[in-house]
Amino acid sequence: MKIKTNFIYSSILTVSNFLFPLLTFPYISRVLGVSNVGIYNWVGGIIQYFIIFSMMGIAIVGIREVAKHKGDSIELSKTFSSLLTLTLLTTVISLVILFALMAFVPKIAEYKEMFYIGAANIFVNLFLVEWFFKGIENFKYITMRSIIVKSLYVISVFVFVRHHDDYITYYLLTVSAVVLNALFNWIYSRKFVHFNFKSISLRPFIKPFLILGIYLLFNSMYSTFNVAYLGFVGGTKEVGFYTTATKLYGILLAFFSAFTGVMLPRISALVAENDFEEVNRLIGRSFDILYTFCFPIIIFFVAFAPQVISIIAGKGYEGSILPMRIVMPLMVIIGTEEILIIQLLMPMNKDKAIFINSVIGAIVGICFALILVRNYHSVGSSIVWVFSELSILISASYFVKKYIGITIPYKMVLLKFLYSIPYILICYVVLVVFNSSFVILAIGGIASFFYFILDDIYFSRNNFIKGTLLNRL
Repeated sequence: MKIKTNFIYSSILTVSNFLFPLLTFPYISRVLGVSNVGIYNWVGGIIQYFIIFSMMGIAIVGIREVAKHKGDSIELSKTFSSLLTLTLLTTVISLVILFALMAFVPKIAEYKEMFYIGAANIFVNLFLVEWFFKGIENFKYITMRSIIVKSLYVISVFVFVRHHDDYITYYLLTVSAVVLNALFNWIYSRKFVHFNFKSISLRPFIKPFLILGIYLLFNSMYSTFNVAYLGFVGGTKEVGFYTTATKLYGILLAFFSAFTGVMLPRISALVAENDFEEVNRLIGRSFDILYTFCFPIIIFFVAFAPQVISIIAGKGYEGSILPMRIVMPLMVIIGTEEILIIQLLMPMNKDKAIFINSVIGAIVGICFALILVRNYHSVGSSIVWVFSELSILISASYFVKKYIGITIPYKMVLLKFLYSIPYILICYVVLVVFNSSFVILAIGGIASFFYFILDDIYFSRNNFIKGTLLNRL
């Protein structure tokens, strides 16, 4: 019942993560324009890379270690204090490097005001401690707090962002939402733990903290770093195209990532109890959920990318259409990765394998970036991301099979694709018959819903669609 409840709250949180950006992005894209959207995302991408460095492996190690000690308040406070101290050290290093770049790199100095706001974002993330609440599986609190802060943020965006040059104000509001979340989290965390310098023990956590942190840094070479590099070689307008194309994809993938976030602490606890039968059952359900949803979503957004971009972003964003079509298949690739890495390798402490995955992905990403991004800009960045994630998936599947004996259900993937072919023909007919973007998306969406529901009930015979997932969990 615990997983069921957490999944419900996580699903509500995911819907809010889907809804709130959809409320603001069409407005922001039209008010700021593609170039200023590009500036906002370029600066935000660089700052996000520094945040990843400052947080290192805390998002993973924190959840895993807190989940182990959530029944012991003394050990929980010791773990919390130690992990927070490690994060403090890397945050200070991150800020020093950022200020040095602001002083010596002209392109960064050009937007110094925004980078100062970003520096505040880096520091405040130290006190966000989201990993702690996920570790104790308090998804109800995370969901309620997030919805309240997001609501205030959306209202603020519509009130204060009114002109083409308000991208600094927009970024300030974005960081203010992080500040508010951190304030709530830090105050509420004192109900469960207390920070104490005397109880700090860094040695047990340094190795996984650094290894998993490097994994995340490498992992961002072709996502977060990709945006920064694109800004240097292609300009902020190309960043605007790329981030517009990938933003909607990220929102969609968040639905499955919500489930993954629920599963990490649960599977960590099951591994500690040596209950691998239950682990295998839950992993099977994860594959089932992923492939049930990703294929109709991918086909829909690839087929109707021009209409989606036109409605969501408006005129001037036509350069986002091809990048969107390129990155949408990542839903299958990254979704499968999350199952293999986050739900299997991480709970089993296979940190070395995770590190190797990230190195492979980074090498592939950097090599293809040097070849493609300078000449093909946003399209090249999209291709680089796909190639990098494919290399990680291949590596992760090797390690999972080696250590655990679990393989990707290739037959399920193939059948899902074959069953999707008739819907591709439906999409073609809709595009030929109708002219209005709204009508095309409405008819295509309704057709997608009914076609895949019928497919899962009568052909794929998917138990999740029949309503047994929550009952079994």
